[in-house]
Amino acid sequence: MKKLFYITNIFLVFLATSSCEEATVPRLSADDVEIEEGNSTFDIDFYVYLTEPASKKVIVDYTTSGVSAIAGEDFEFAQGVLEIEKGETTGLISLTILGDVDPEGTESFWISFSNPQNVTIPEPYAQITLKNDDGAPPIDNTGYTSPSSYSGYNLVWEEEFDGSSLDLSVWNYETGASGWGNNESQYYRSGNKNAELDQGYLRITAKEETHLGAPYTSARLTTQGKESFQYGRIDIRAKVPYGQGVWPALWMLGDNFGSAGWPTCGEIDIMELIGGEGYNDRTVYGTAHWSNNGSHAEYGGNRSLPLGEKFNDEFHVFSIVWNSSSIKWYVDNSLYHTMNTASLTAFQNKFFFILNIAVEGNWPGPVGPSTQFPQYMLVDYIRVFQ
Repeated sequence: MKKLFYITNIFLVFLATSSCEEATVPRLSADDVEIEEGNSTFDIDFYVYLTEPASKKVIVDYTTSGVSAIAGEDFEFAQGVLEIEKGETTGLISLTILGDVDPEGTESFWISFSNPQNVTIPEPYAQITLKNDDGAPPIDNTGYTSPSSYSGYNLVWEEEFDGSSLDLSVWNYETGASGWGNNESQYYRSGNKNAELDQGYLRITAKEETHLGAPYTSARLTTQGKESFQYGRIDIRAKVPYGQGVWPALWMLGDNFGSAGWPTCGEIDIMELIGGEGYNDRTVYGTAHWSNNGSHAEYGGNRSLPLGEKFNDEFHVFSIVWNSSSIKWYVDNSLYHTMNTASLTAFQNKFFFILNIAVEGNWPGPVGPSTQFPQYMLVDYIRVFQ
């Protein structure tokens, strides 16, 4: 009986010792990197870290993939196996950057990790951003330009998007990934990650990149609480994106949106496009939304370009002429839709501006296999005449 007790105690001591000495599995991480693109080919050391020294040799596969940067043009494709020896906390991967002297936008690519051994990977990729250091790529300004004055009207407000940064006394960033009532897939970010001023234009960029669980990022700008208008002629000169699932919009909501909610506040869509090959990329929509005794009501029209053309080909001017009795929609000063608003109180109030690119949602549907990212919307100016 004593012998059995002795053996049992030894077994328990062994278990306790084994439990105390059992090694935890480290976590792998890698920081996003931002570097100057440079004018010639060069290598960078990309470091990977463990949260604690490896108790066994760590092995993980890695591969690079383009986001907006292109393998073979901006960086050399890399694929291999990273090994971190027992007791170490750092690994090193060499990446080759293909610099050039061509003006182009800032670009990025991913390095992703898979098939881990003796390590966990909470975040399976990191982003390498190549900052353009050759000047901004010139913007093709071809397309329709509207007059700077109209008979019987005075210019009461304009936004030319000059300067180096967005005027935050005029504009707000709306952020988040709530689906925005339409089951959209993008995360709207603040700052210049997805909205920046470029050579006198506002550039809104929709990117295929994961951010806080959303598969795409974009920007949504408003003048809510800062600039709003009732009646007049509004001209917005813009070059819009294209592709299945891409949904740019230039629109307005009533100032009482915060208190009355939608659709009671009223909505005026100056321009919407739901991208897609053929018909969709060459068609824009102008629509009004309001509440009809508590139910959503809408009325809209559209304008299509000839076959073989798309709105992304050049700049166009999207306009409304709005007074107490009607709203009229124009593309390049050509009327295509009229709505009688005399009896609709929602459109007798001030409205503020919203500019955004949504990705996917109930109306455009999913992104198509031929849709390319990033997609851009360039806004040259907004002018309000009364």
